[in-house]
Amino acid sequence: MTDSTTLDLGPQTRIVARLAAGVPDARLADPTPCPQYAVSHLLGHITGLALAFRDAARKDLGPGTDTDPGEAAPSLPADWREALPRLLGELAEAWNDPAAWTGMTRAGGVDLPGDAAGAVAVDELVVHGWDLARATGQEYAPDEAALRASHAFLLASVEDEGRAEIFGPVVPVPDDAPLLDRTVALSGRDPGWTAAKGVR
Repeated sequence: MTDSTTLDLGPQTRIVARLAAGVPDARLADPTPCPQYAVSHLLGHITGLALAFRDAARKDLGPGTDTDPGEAAPSLPADWREALPRLLGELAEAWNDPAAWTGMTRAGGVDLPGDAAGAVAVDELVVHGWDLARATGQEYAPDEAALRASHAFLLASVEDEGRAEIFGPVVPVPDDAPLLDRTVALSGRDPGWTAAKGVR
């Protein structure tokens, strides 16, 4: 994950919370870089992953950690403007406990080591932060440490036989492209995506 195994998720969760707060209701039906997701679905997904990975860090296994995020388009809770920043804060706090990064846990119905779950959580926050910013026309500068960790995670996934079940094909970008563009491309997204295109 990092040289010290753990990573402070606080800076990145606060960035995502600010992006969510900047989404007007009028943009909730807009397209996003995620196929089949409108902005409302993306926000619902981020809300769900914040809860799931909070509980995974706490080793509080149950419905929140057992649900497959790909089962259906996620719905957006009515109280999301209050719930999402709270859950993101709780997510960061839970992963500040070194014990979260050890032993086994579960997320998305999959059992995995704590440090692997932490790596997935960081990647989700970085990439979906980009999705949300790009879909709603907001500036996006992810936390540098989280971005580096996300890039390393996605780079390692290129050789994973099960990658195709989670990510789209890697999008070619120049070797000297900004790290965020290279990270987004590794996740199967086109760094040049705009809402006007409505596709990756």
